[in-house]
Amino acid sequence: MKNRRGRALFLLLIAIGLLCAVTVAGGLLAGSAEFADFSRKNLPPCLAFPFGTDRMGRDMLARALAGLSLSIRIGAFTAVISGAVALLLGTASALLGGPVDAAISWVIDLVMGVPHILLIILISIACGKGTFGVVAGVALTHWPSLARLLRGEVLQLKQAPYIQMARRLGASWGRVLWGHFLPHLLPQFLTGMILQFPHAILHEASVTFLGFGLPPDQPAIGVILEESMAYLSTGRWWLALFPGLSLALTVALFALLGERLRLLLSPVRSQE
Repeated sequence: MKNRRGRALFLLLIAIGLLCAVTVAGGLLAGSAEFADFSRKNLPPCLAFPFGTDRMGRDMLARALAGLSLSIRIGAFTAVISGAVALLLGTASALLGGPVDAAISWVIDLVMGVPHILLIILISIACGKGTFGVVAGVALTHWPSLARLLRGEVLQLKQAPYIQMARRLGASWGRVLWGHFLPHLLPQFLTGMILQFPHAILHEASVTFLGFGLPPDQPAIGVILEESMAYLSTGRWWLALFPGLSLALTVALFALLGERLRLLLSPVRSQE
């Protein structure tokens, strides 16, 4: 590639392709992930079962892919909700100012002052745990950082000469928001939302691992890792190693996706 922009686009497409492949494959293998065959239980990694099998003879590769697909879908849904909340509250805080700004800033400080895992667990328990509890917990705890970033951007834009000139010429706030604020905020918003994915996936897996998240009948990565802990002492290392590495690689792909997207949306850095 001739410059960083070309390399960034190439890596971005690779990351998107791999994540889409994992999501689709996991959805297609959801049935296979639950298929039990006791004649092949506790098999170590081999050609037929690259990730081995568990105590019920279930294919760990299928279970890992199904769990990653579920985590990606939950992460995407919660990141979109968190991004929308951050955009709404961050923009409202900067534009309205006064008591509204003070109230929203207080809520941001309150949410950021409590450890994420603890707050997600409390919200998940309050919402009855399960899928809804995890989604609610993750979505309601990951917006403050992005909201604070967007608030700062809007505060700077309010003082920009072209914004003040547009207002003096009679442009409505709606037109200014749509024509000037939104194009400027869109790169930060998209990048921030993408970078929330790995945090959402890790926190969903962590809460599920601790027993406060997804139910044990779902092939989630947190459930797989929690079940594998009881068998590590018996030498069945593959039950935790491969699902754990798969989760780490998925998170790394999302981090790469966010960094490459930020590079592409920055005209100065992309031409270096």
